[in-house]
Amino acid sequence: MLLDNALASMGAGLPSAMMAAMLYPHLKVMAVCGDGGFMMNSQELETAVRLKLNLVILIINDNAYGMIKWKQAQEGFQNFGLDYNNPDFVKYADAYGATGHRITRTEDLRPTLKNALASGGVHLIDVPVDYSENRRVFDEELVNLTCNL
Repeated sequence: MLLDNALASMGAGLPSAMMAAMLYPHLKVMAVCGDGGFMMNSQELETAVRLKLNLVILIINDNAYGMIKWKQAQEGFQNFGLDYNNPDFVKYADAYGATGHRITRTEDLRPTLKNALASGGVHLIDVPVDYSENRRVFDEELVNLTCNL
């Protein structure tokens, strides 16, 4: 698993996974991308399809630069310019010749991932996320827990 979060190099998920799929075609490869990072290189779906890669792209979709928004809120900064509208990722994938999936129920994630990984080809899975849970768990509950120790 390649993680680019620590270096804040947004947009590296899809191209990194494509290279892994090219170097190790016998392995299952999945990119986990935020919607903002994915859109920075999303046109490379065409390349992945053209090269007939076996690749699953899981998009964590919150219609925002969610991690930046969360970190800035922790520091007391006002939200400015971090929310946006995404394209319909299922239609976007289909337009490039990939297979698009949208998760609408938690219990559908595992079978969708299993099917996409087994099917081969390029699959994009759009997963909505609500980062308010991060704020509740990490910024409130965890802080209160550590303060009470």
